[in-house]
Amino acid sequence: MLGVRYWGKAMKIESYKDLDVWQRGVELVTRIYRLTATLPKEERFGLSSQLQRACVSIPANIAEGWAREHLGDYLRHLSFAKASLAEVETLLIVCINLNYVTANKVAELQSDLTVLGKQLSTLHRSLKQKQTNG
Repeated sequence: MLGVRYWGKAMKIESYKDLDVWQRGVELVTRIYRLTATLPKEERFGLSSQLQRACVSIPANIAEGWAREHLGDYLRHLSFAKASLAEVETLLIVCINLNYVTANKVAELQSDLTVLGKQLSTLHRSLKQKQTNG
């Protein structure tokens, strides 16, 4: 179990479900699915599907990495999650450029994407330091 500090207080993380970064990832999935429901029907197998798969990949990789027995595997899966987050951001820009969604609609998601990215980077950095220090 990893010890994590929130507001100066140690907290035991018993499961990936206890991680705020995983919880935010799951919430993002819900928001992206709602957004893709508004895309044109002809994008059901294109942008909608790709956005959904990339978004689901974020919390799924956090969970899978947690469940792995080796820290290196966890770090690799966090990297996959970060890459999927970048993919989601890129696909949202494409949706704006195609006038499928407004920039304002994506801006509502952007702060969540930014926070999630920072959390993934912080967790990755923290675990990498743990790996280095043994």
